[in-house]
Amino acid sequence: MYPNDGFRELDPQECLRLLAKAPVGRIVHTRHALPAVLPVNFCLDGDGTVLLRTSAASELARAVDGVVVAFEADEVDAARNAGWSVVVTGRATVVTDPGEQKRLARVGPSSWVPSPEEVSIRIRPELVTGRELVGGHTLYGVDLTL
Repeated sequence: MYPNDGFRELDPQECLRLLAKAPVGRIVHTRHALPAVLPVNFCLDGDGTVLLRTSAASELARAVDGVVVAFEADEVDAARNAGWSVVVTGRATVVTDPGEQKRLARVGPSSWVPSPEEVSIRIRPELVTGRELVGGHTLYGVDLTL
């Protein structure tokens, strides 16, 4: 971000607080050497880890296991020119520990399309960034509500 660009930078704790309220996010990964974006439901674990649930046979589970991904969620009020966006960047892993799988099946998100064999995907945050656009005014003094 640049000074006076009309956005307020969010600290990591504020980012995680906002992220915890979002119902849907997007995971960004590589597919055939190109960026791919997939909307997903999710939840946060106690340490700020992003948790997803999907079919064990899904392309997503194969594509993200062990690689660095980005995860983004936001909330936008177009009528007020207000909102926020949070990005978590970190390594994604398919959870393989049986005890942890059981715990996450209880506390993690449900899959949108349940399948006989599901896995949890954990994204450990290495970088958490966010920004907020506040109510239609930029720091340049321009009123966006006109």
